Amino acid sequence: MQWFMILANDVADSADLRVRHREAHHRARIEAMQAEGRILTAGPLPVDPARAASGLTGSFIIASFESLDEARLWAEDDPFRHGGVYESVDVRHYKPIFGATG
Repeated sequence: MQWFMILANDVADSADLRVRHREAHHRARIEAMQAEGRILTAGPLPVDPARAASGLTGSFIIASFESLDEARLWAEDDPFRHGGVYESVDVRHYKPIFGATG
């Protein structure tokens, strides 16, 4: 297994779309990988963490996969991607050096 960074950028004003598609297995997919020990970190990217109402700009995940192709397929199959929440998704190899190294 190798680590990969997934950076997903939301469309403008994504809050309503996020609410609609969050329960469509978006979190369940990540929680399942967490249970398998395959998530190093994951979470949303707030516009301003001090003001929750300011919204989110995307999501960031570092997870392990067998290959770059597998990581890309997994990212493209996210319910947020299918539901129009994500405008773009970037997947790259990641090498943990500091902090959690899984």
